[in-house]
Amino acid sequence: MKILLYGINYAPELVGIGKYTGEMGAWLTMQGHEVRVITAPPYYPAWRVWSKFSKWFYSRSLESSATIWRCPLYVPSRPNSLLRILHLVSFALTSLPILIVQVVWKPNVVFLISPTLFCAPGALLLARLTGAISVLHIQDFEVDALFGLNQISLKSRTSIFEKIAFSFESLVLRGFNVVSTISSGMMQRASDKGVTFTKLRFLPNWSDITRFQKIEIDQSLLNRLGVPVNKKVILYSGNMGEKQGLENLVLAAQKLQIEEDLVFLLVGEGVSRNRLIKMTIDLKLDNIFFAPLQSYEDLPALLSSVDVHLVIQKRGVADVLLPSKLTNILAVGGNVVITADPSTTLGRLAVDHLGIALIVEPESVNALVGGIEKALNMPRPNHIAQAYAKKFLDKEEILSQFFGDIELTLQ
Repeated sequence: MKILLYGINYAPELVGIGKYTGEMGAWLTMQGHEVRVITAPPYYPAWRVWSKFSKWFYSRSLESSATIWRCPLYVPSRPNSLLRILHLVSFALTSLPILIVQVVWKPNVVFLISPTLFCAPGALLLARLTGAISVLHIQDFEVDALFGLNQISLKSRTSIFEKIAFSFESLVLRGFNVVSTISSGMMQRASDKGVTFTKLRFLPNWSDITRFQKIEIDQSLLNRLGVPVNKKVILYSGNMGEKQGLENLVLAAQKLQIEEDLVFLLVGEGVSRNRLIKMTIDLKLDNIFFAPLQSYEDLPALLSSVDVHLVIQKRGVADVLLPSKLTNILAVGGNVVITADPSTTLGRLAVDHLGIALIVEPESVNALVGGIEKALNMPRPNHIAQAYAKKFLDKEEILSQFFGDIELTLQ
């Protein structure tokens, strides 16, 4: 098949959507498909374009046998609601000329990753002109996230701006031949927005299971990240953004400072990182260590070398998005504390697979502390988590089934 992957995030970004889209592109080429990618230069989660990439000029390269076009875009250093919209719109506009050129190539599949929905009209037009199957893969419900996190101040839930946004989203969703997303809760949300059952597909984030099995503890890696020896380590790794509410993590560390054998390790980048460092300094905490994102090669050792993992989100976002980091945590058999309401997808996961994770009340420091204390007493590795990952999160199984179904549709 000729497959066009179209999305703002792609490899070599190490976390979030770009990680999975990059792995998908590499996997598709290994299966013999002809793959082209329209994306942006890597910028996430630090919200600055990486060195050796340009935010001003177009580029074309061959990566893992896929042809990659990188389009210029606006990247705000401190994104707020308006600047995020401008950021997404800029990519939709600059990528449009490259998208139009693909009419000559005639892809069999136009695969758009959301965010951003601003790219959807162009993707649908290309699919219509070339007779391609149009696929929308929802990693984040960006409109829900925008309002659910109160990033735009509205006087009421029925404002004209909100009505326009949700009407546009519903129109876009119904326009695609296939709509896929990463959790049962998000599939239900897509259905509620008007996507028919025949169009819906389940495409969860995955793990390269074999890379995360039977990994030894690497004390030298922890030492390199500044963690003293003989300490129990509580790890948060990934994006340090507004969705997480990581201030509560710092406050939890303050409550647990009396536990001298316990330290917190925060690995990652994001718009909140400097504020968290300042908060740590102001509270005079010596049990929190900060480190940059680690390479994918070091990730299995990092995840297997800590005692407790944290997946922290604010209330109201656990069904809008699903943390990408969770797949590898489960694959390595980590004991994880997740802040989520019981009714969410994450909450139901813990109920349906008892022992897989600890779910605690979001935005509660005391609940987070209690969860950490319980997780420290759980056996390692977590065999329930490993069994779940092996059965439901294997990359080969997930991608083979999904794109096998797409091929059958083309026949």
